[in-house]
Amino acid sequence: MPTGRASRAPDPGAARRAEFEALHARLGREVWAIAYARWTDPDLALDVTQEAFLRLWKQWEAGETIENPRAWLLRVARNLAEDHAKSAFRRNGTQPPELLNGVRSAQPTPAEALEREELFARIRAELEGLPPADRDILTLRYALDYDATKIAELLGVAVTAVHMRLSRARQRLADKLGPLDGYTPASGTHT
Repeated sequence: MPTGRASRAPDPGAARRAEFEALHARLGREVWAIAYARWTDPDLALDVTQEAFLRLWKQWEAGETIENPRAWLLRVARNLAEDHAKSAFRRNGTQPPELLNGVRSAQPTPAEALEREELFARIRAELEGLPPADRDILTLRYALDYDATKIAELLGVAVTAVHMRLSRARQRLADKLGPLDGYTPASGTHT
């Protein structure tokens, strides 16, 4: 006998949602506690809890049967907390793009590299015009990076003589080079 009301078919998702909500109410604090115990950060623990329950929901939606949801959720929460420890974001963080735009590379810009190569080519050309004794002492000091004591041993002279010869050789090279467009010999940089 009709009652005048249209009967509705039961919503198959309603039972699943009710089961999920009951599971969340029953296990949510326990899952949160697992993540909190690892990091002692309540916000992070909440994120891990939400992600664990989201993954459970996705597994159910994919048709997976999870026999023991409590054990599954606790294992997923533990794994998520550990994954957070390994994440590059946690180790390195992030900076706003405006700050990173001001970071200068350790490598010279192409223009600086070209300028430096041109300067070195000019220095090498002028070195060829110096007397052999000046070239030798400048090469030992600046190309091979020997200190004055080592140079003195190699040349069989006193350390003070090495300093004097280096000073004179640098001065003769500087006279040949002349001014170098903003290059300051003391600092070795351009201004």
